[in-house]
Amino acid sequence: MSIRDTSGQDRPLSPPPASSSTGRRLPPLKKSWLIGGAAGVGLLLMIGWVATGWSAGNRSVDSSRVRIAEVTRGDLVRDISADGRVIAANSPVLYAIAGGTVTLKVVAGDKVTKDQPLAEIDSPELRSQLAQEEATLASLEAEASRAGLDAELARANARKLLDQANIDRQAAVRDLERNQKAYEGGAVAQVDVARAQDSLKKADIGLSHAKSDLSLTGQGAGLDTRNKKLLADRQRAVVVELQRQVARLTLRAPFDGQVGQVQVAQRANVAQNAPVLSVVDLSEFEVEIKVPESFARDLGIGMPAQIRNAGGDPFAAQVAAVSPEVVNGEVTARLRFAGKQPPGLRQNQRLSARIVMDTRKNVLQVERGPFVDEGGGRSAWVMDGDTAIKRPVRVGTSSLSAVELLDGVKEGDRIVVSGSDQFGDAERISIH
Repeated sequence: MSIRDTSGQDRPLSPPPASSSTGRRLPPLKKSWLIGGAAGVGLLLMIGWVATGWSAGNRSVDSSRVRIAEVTRGDLVRDISADGRVIAANSPVLYAIAGGTVTLKVVAGDKVTKDQPLAEIDSPELRSQLAQEEATLASLEAEASRAGLDAELARANARKLLDQANIDRQAAVRDLERNQKAYEGGAVAQVDVARAQDSLKKADIGLSHAKSDLSLTGQGAGLDTRNKKLLADRQRAVVVELQRQVARLTLRAPFDGQVGQVQVAQRANVAQNAPVLSVVDLSEFEVEIKVPESFARDLGIGMPAQIRNAGGDPFAAQVAAVSPEVVNGEVTARLRFAGKQPPGLRQNQRLSARIVMDTRKNVLQVERGPFVDEGGGRSAWVMDGDTAIKRPVRVGTSSLSAVELLDGVKEGDRIVVSGSDQFGDAERISIH
């Protein structure tokens, strides 16, 4: 009996496929070199891909976070469109000239005519003050009249003394002539002639002083009279002013219009300078609009505009005023109708307005965006495929929706108009 071995379990294996063109198996060393070369090629490809990404931009931004617009060529219309409200061009508020009790003669909404009484203020203090000042005026006028009478009396006395001095001189002249003839005939002594000469000189001196006194007396009396009249005139001006204030206790309509808002109750006691009511001029309305600060410098008085009612025809208007103050980034402007204004306008009614400032023909333009302010109008991010490249540009005029490009781009270029603030200091940005 023989013992069985494992030879029955053995079987021949087929040789491995050849890894070379000769059909021979490659040595292990040569196979490891081939694997390493393939890995090196893959590493080089990865490095090239990274380098390409790096050259395309230091950062990558999602396209949903930016807005890109295409540069086009066409007419750029610089206009301003805004919603405005109707305001009365003339709508004064009437104030109380003095404190007192108000008696209203109209209510809000009443139509009034010019100089029609609207309200009366009862002010006993003002009326009493007027009566006192009128009495003072009467006293000063009496004093001025008395001063004028005194001046006439003083002048009359001065003229009387002058006439007396003239008579005295004439008497002295005749006395000297008589003594001179008598001396020549030997009837009187020489001393009498000398005495007559002295009397004539004395009369001449008296006449000279009388003439001077008349002039000075007239000047002094005139100054005193003038001073009294000036005091009376001053008091008269005070009385006239008080009379004007008393007359203004009755509030009258300054023009034909409509009572706007009544700010006091009937028979209420108001303080001095307190508002009582307003009057609206229905014949002339204006439209008040808010203009962005960036366009305020381009607005000018008299610039043409159009005002349109809801669903209505446009009406010609012009810029009447531009406020010099900026409030919340806006400037207030007023538009005045150039011709016929729309019928049925009411205070605070909403209207749409459009102001055409300029039209530029056949210019390069792009959608207006924050890139104008971010780059200061000197640079923009221009798309090159999927890469945004910072490029110097020159910006011209702008409207509410578009901006003119003078240099740095051509028609068909695409510009990042919004979202470039997240690019930082990079020069190239990949947008995907």
